[in-house]
Amino acid sequence: MVFTGLVEKWKGIFKIMVKGMNKWFKYLSVVLAAVVTLMIGVSCSDNKAATVENGNEETSLSSNIDVDVSEVIAEIQPTMYGIFFEDINFAIDGGLYAELVKNRSFEFDKPLRGWTVLKDEGLGVRTLPMNTGNPRNPRYLRIQIDDAGSGAGLKNEGFRGMGIKENVPHDFSIQIKGVEGNVSAIRIELIDSQGEVFAEGRVDGVSDDWQTLETTFTPTRTVEKATMNVWFEGEGTVDIDMVSLFPTDTWKGRKKGLRTDLVQLLADMDPGFLRFPGGCIVEGFDLSQRYQWKNTVGDIDERVVTINRWNFEFDHRPAPDYYQSFGVGFYEYFLLAEDLEAEPMPIINCGMACQFNTGELVPLDDLEPYIQDALDLIEFANGSVDTKWGGLRADMGHPEPFNMKMLGVGNEQWGPQYIERYVPMVQAIKNKYPEMQIIAATGSDGSIFPNGEEEIDYLWEQWRKLQPEIVDEHFYRNPDWFRESADWYDDYDRNGPKLFVGEYASQSVGVASPENKNNWETALSEAAFITGLERNAGVVTMTSYAPLFAHAEGWQWTPDLIWFDNLEAYATPNYYVQKLFSTNTGTHVVSIQEDGEDLTGQTGLFATAAKDEETGDLIIKYVNATDTDKELNVNVNGASLEDRGTLTVLQNNDLTEVNSFDAENIKPEEESVAVTGTSFKLPAASNSFSILRVKMTQQGI
Repeated sequence: MVFTGLVEKWKGIFKIMVKGMNKWFKYLSVVLAAVVTLMIGVSCSDNKAATVENGNEETSLSSNIDVDVSEVIAEIQPTMYGIFFEDINFAIDGGLYAELVKNRSFEFDKPLRGWTVLKDEGLGVRTLPMNTGNPRNPRYLRIQIDDAGSGAGLKNEGFRGMGIKENVPHDFSIQIKGVEGNVSAIRIELIDSQGEVFAEGRVDGVSDDWQTLETTFTPTRTVEKATMNVWFEGEGTVDIDMVSLFPTDTWKGRKKGLRTDLVQLLADMDPGFLRFPGGCIVEGFDLSQRYQWKNTVGDIDERVVTINRWNFEFDHRPAPDYYQSFGVGFYEYFLLAEDLEAEPMPIINCGMACQFNTGELVPLDDLEPYIQDALDLIEFANGSVDTKWGGLRADMGHPEPFNMKMLGVGNEQWGPQYIERYVPMVQAIKNKYPEMQIIAATGSDGSIFPNGEEEIDYLWEQWRKLQPEIVDEHFYRNPDWFRESADWYDDYDRNGPKLFVGEYASQSVGVASPENKNNWETALSEAAFITGLERNAGVVTMTSYAPLFAHAEGWQWTPDLIWFDNLEAYATPNYYVQKLFSTNTGTHVVSIQEDGEDLTGQTGLFATAAKDEETGDLIIKYVNATDTDKELNVNVNGASLEDRGTLTVLQNNDLTEVNSFDAENIKPEEESVAVTGTSFKLPAASNSFSILRVKMTQQGI
């Protein structure tokens, strides 16, 4: 046991050597002290219970915890905990965006992907994809019906079916033009999995001019995997485009808007910011597939449909029907951030495609359009209605500015080619908008880069020179790494750029493995890691988990924070960890220690403490990552407390446990607990994350 414990200690020392010699000596002293303790067989003090064996280490049943409210470590920014949104795992089309029709404008690579022609055998019915010559809406569908017989039409399969809710009105619309003949009306049917019609609608008045016909009908049953039939009455030729079906119970009742249940889960997190639109999706497989925000604003039918780069990324999860309609574009992202009372944080392409794919570069002489896109984006978000792009925002329904303060330049970029493009872009932005905070990238901790730590070292050398306001770091590692890295930011330069931990998620099997699970072990290890992020709030100002959403049948990447199907959604244990930190932030980190040391897992305990100047609360967040119940003897200095507080606990002794559509096995449990004076006991159940929130009656004592 001694040998194994020393091996684990020295693994930690090696990590710290990479980060800095000062911390190496600190951890060396810890190891030496542990060795001496084991050699002399020190017994427990009166305030410590006897130790018990837990796997490969010894853990104490009781710990003395000192909280000093008067010792402020750092201010916690309102943006500390936020949301990262990327259109992966059918997060938007088929997910957040409530549109039920797949390929509504026939713009996919195969114009009829998602559609099936309906006709009796032998009938003369043809579909002809037509090119409009308009690059923003290049295609519509021509339907020739020479002999209607008992019926001619189209069937749409939806996104793994259509989720239809009973007693909820649904809005159907279609753009249509009569070319010749006597087609005068359209009949709409919703079909269940047994082929039975359970809802119907009808639109009349087809003319020889393009027009939008609409109707509303109310299904009488709930069906998870419905399909929709569109029947044409009569014979002749018609042109159709933008065939659409939406439920009316969208977020805030906005017509053709967002799924309420999914947005509500985001709102419940009380996020400080919203990062969008990605991620790798910003970069594109190549530059032709990069995210171009100007193609996502304006009239819905003029937004340029684009293949999603996750369409073909993984052989184990092919998704040939994964496209972006941009029904949720930059305007909707800004609006969502406003709804959530979160700071908008767009990320823009810097002239580089994803370096894990083609790595295609725009020549430096051709960088100007990318720079102009960045400047125009700021004008769209913040500009006067008298400006071109501010005027477009107003025309879309929001004359008031969105007050964007932050802009990310690049996502997971590295190497000199990134710096060569970053510098002129940022110079141009700062010349016109000096107040704009720039977020620079490092990509990750180096574990997945071609040259590993060399890439990170190079970038940090540049950031120390260029001094961006914020640097974005990403971590996709196993649970052991997250537990061992609660001190990751302890030695970062407090006078350099602030840190944004923009993407992180504990991987139960391995990065991008389809076998990853959102189990309790991953969530608990993230909780341990986040205590270190919050304790270092003086340098870490923003954090967000990734990815956010996953369709139960359409996912490409695991793990993910929120899972959904066509009708329902569930929160993972990881979601509840994020939510508890985000809704119990506080305003200032205060000192919390055991035996004069920060709690970073030395005995399986991790902790951070904060006071909230707005509510007058003391907030203690702590993780027991051992298999043994513990008791914390808490002593509070610098404040007096009310005699009761609220204790919220996430706990499960089965580290493989997960939540699902059928069972929420891991969720917060809340209780009132006694707090006697400034010295009291707190339970720390095995394999648990807990938060105590208690009112301070007086500070500075």
